[in-house]
Amino acid sequence: MNPETEYHEGLEQLAQHYREILTLLGEDPEREGLEKTPMRVAKAMQVLTRGYQMDAHEVLRQALFKEDYSQMVIVKDIDFFSLCEHHMIPFYGKVHVAYIPNGYITGLSKIARVVDIYSHRLQVQERMTLQIKECIQQTLKPLGVMVVVEARHMCMQMRGVEKQNSITTTSDFCGAFNQAKTRQEFMNLIHNNKI
Repeated sequence: MNPETEYHEGLEQLAQHYREILTLLGEDPEREGLEKTPMRVAKAMQVLTRGYQMDAHEVLRQALFKEDYSQMVIVKDIDFFSLCEHHMIPFYGKVHVAYIPNGYITGLSKIARVVDIYSHRLQVQERMTLQIKECIQQTLKPLGVMVVVEARHMCMQMRGVEKQNSITTTSDFCGAFNQAKTRQEFMNLIHNNKI
C-alpha cells in the first residue's frame, strides 16, 4: 500500500463518522476550514493504521538469506510513530533491535519495516515491543532476539499528568539474551556514540 495514493475499503464511512464527530464537538463541518477535514482525517487514519494490512513475517521471509554469521546484528535508532490505543494520541521514539543469527539473516531494512508495520496499528508500547521480538524470533529462528523501545507519549504530555520530558523504556528478549552479559553488550552498543 502506497500511503499517499492507496486507501482501502471504508474510507467514505470513516469520513462520515468524522463529520459526525465534528458536529458533536460543536463545530460546523460545512464551514470552509472544515469542509475537507473529515476526508483528510479518514485518509490519515488509514495511513496511520496501515500496519493492519501488512504481514510482518512475510516481509522478513522475502529477504531471508543463508549465512554462517553468528555474532550480534544490531539495527538501532529506528524512528517510529504510533497511536496509543487508549486515547488515539501519538507516541513516538526509537526502537533498537538485535538478533544473533542461526544460519539465516534478513535484509537490514526489513527489521525497520517490521517496526513500521507494528507501530502503524493502535498500540501500547509494551505489546509493540513484544510483537517485534516475537516476529523476528518466529521467522528467523535466531539464537536470540532483544528489542528496546524508548518513547515519548503525547497522552502524558498533552493531557492527564502533562509531563513533557518523561520517556518510557520497554524491553523484551529471548534466547542468548537471557544471559546478562549478552544483554549488557547490546545495551552498551546501542548507547555508544553515533558513527
